[in-house]
Amino acid sequence: MFHDAYRPRDVFDTHSVTNQPEALIDYNAAARDPALVDALLREGAAWGHERLLAYGDVAGSTLLRAGARANAHPPELFRYDAAGRRIDEVEFHPAYHSCMQAARHHGLHALRWTDARPGAQVLRSALFYLHNQFEAGTACPTTMTHAAVPVLRQAGPALDGWLDKVLAADYDPRNRPIADKHAASIGMGMTEKQGGSDVRANTTRAKPIAGDQYALTGHKWFFSAPMSDAFIVLAQDQSLQDRSPGAAAALSCFFLPRWREDGTRNAVDIIQLKDKLGDRANASSEAEFREAQARRIGEPGRGVATILNMVAQTRLDCMLGSAALIRAALVQAIHHARAREVFGTALVDQPLQAEVLADLALESEAALALSMRVARAFESPRSHERMLARLATPIGKYWICRSAPAAVNEAQECLGGAGYIETSIMPRLFRQSPLNSIWEGAGNVQCLDMLRALERTPETRTALFDELAGAAGRHPLFDAHVARLKDTLADTPAPAAAREVAGEAAQALQAAVLLQGEADWVGAAFCEARFGPRRSRAYGTARLGPRAPALIERAFPC
Repeated sequence: MFHDAYRPRDVFDTHSVTNQPEALIDYNAAARDPALVDALLREGAAWGHERLLAYGDVAGSTLLRAGARANAHPPELFRYDAAGRRIDEVEFHPAYHSCMQAARHHGLHALRWTDARPGAQVLRSALFYLHNQFEAGTACPTTMTHAAVPVLRQAGPALDGWLDKVLAADYDPRNRPIADKHAASIGMGMTEKQGGSDVRANTTRAKPIAGDQYALTGHKWFFSAPMSDAFIVLAQDQSLQDRSPGAAAALSCFFLPRWREDGTRNAVDIIQLKDKLGDRANASSEAEFREAQARRIGEPGRGVATILNMVAQTRLDCMLGSAALIRAALVQAIHHARAREVFGTALVDQPLQAEVLADLALESEAALALSMRVARAFESPRSHERMLARLATPIGKYWICRSAPAAVNEAQECLGGAGYIETSIMPRLFRQSPLNSIWEGAGNVQCLDMLRALERTPETRTALFDELAGAAGRHPLFDAHVARLKDTLADTPAPAAAREVAGEAAQALQAAVLLQGEADWVGAAFCEARFGPRRSRAYGTARLGPRAPALIERAFPC
């Protein structure tokens, strides 16, 4: 836990505290991240450099402190008031609201949609990456609100009043009807007990009332951000089921507000908050609907297609979030290694420790590079970019999110016992690290989605290899890896091989971005570490040698 007046006592009757690093607080997290600045420029958002630096200041000070407090004081659910009336209020620590206010003020929920300049998605992604390093729990409502905008726009004028408040650069946490609020947030409800990722197994029923108005009855096992003002949910349209009983084609998308249009509370009951491994500052819940009023969005029976616009955005944010956790853990490890001496030599200068840190630095920069490249693809109207985004999103989501727990744990080990106690940020980062690999579709879901894209949209394969061709000839190990990948993808791989293929494709894309960057020597080191004869699943075995100090310095300049 960090305090505003951080002046610890270090002299005791029995000993003095020496050979321990000072707390890493009050620094500009963007200014000390050359890879992030390079990615911002490389992907077309140079105009946002000052905004990035401004949020770097906020992240390394306000967010750092508030994030620690928000996680130490998780939200609480109050179902009833003192008189026994149902209220379903989720109460948060003030530090949580500070983090949310910072995110909204700096546009993490809306920048892509409110700034027409090319690169708006890239800048927003860079800001989101910074935010996740210090408080990942508030990323959930932020990303949900951001991702909901394309879905809300499908509703047309009916939700214009909502859209303006969703995009507002303000934060209004009050549980009030939308007419009484100056800003709004959006949550999501897809997952049910019996189906999980198989949303077509959902049983929540939507009974037509009039026009696009429906009454929803059912449950959601994971109901994201229950304090939100409205939710995008999936349910079975009974009017379609009546025509074709049990048809999966009945699944439709609905906009479910917390308050009815007449100013009364909607019939959305929060059953419980999930007691999660990590993500403690964020409220995830289980909910039931009892003829809750909702509005259909999109075509009847096309709920999955409608909501996929939202899911694609949230999967990109999963990549960014996991890349951010790797980065946050790496920074702590480097900071510790520079200040800590063992046998008369700083840890950072110990050859084996330097190999580990440099290898982690490669992992971190590669994760960021691929995430930011996909962010650029998201906002481009070009066919190549759209096809690349379609394929690289599940590939990157699988690879980066599954890489995070191992990388964070390796960085945690660099601190020894100090990295295992709760006064350090490392246990929180470690608990958070598996989340993104599960959320928005687990690893197997992503890998099978990759295969689906390759089979149904052959243009995605063309886009992949066109992208890789940009780095052709820059490193022989890269060229050999791409040749092997071409052979593998000559036909659509078998499902059992999907994880292996996704990993090989992800690393090929990471290498291609790095090799074409300003610091192309990082790309060369990556190729040697990941494609060379010493490639290993264990960090610190790549034998980076003389390149190690430069990689460490680039990862976190002194």
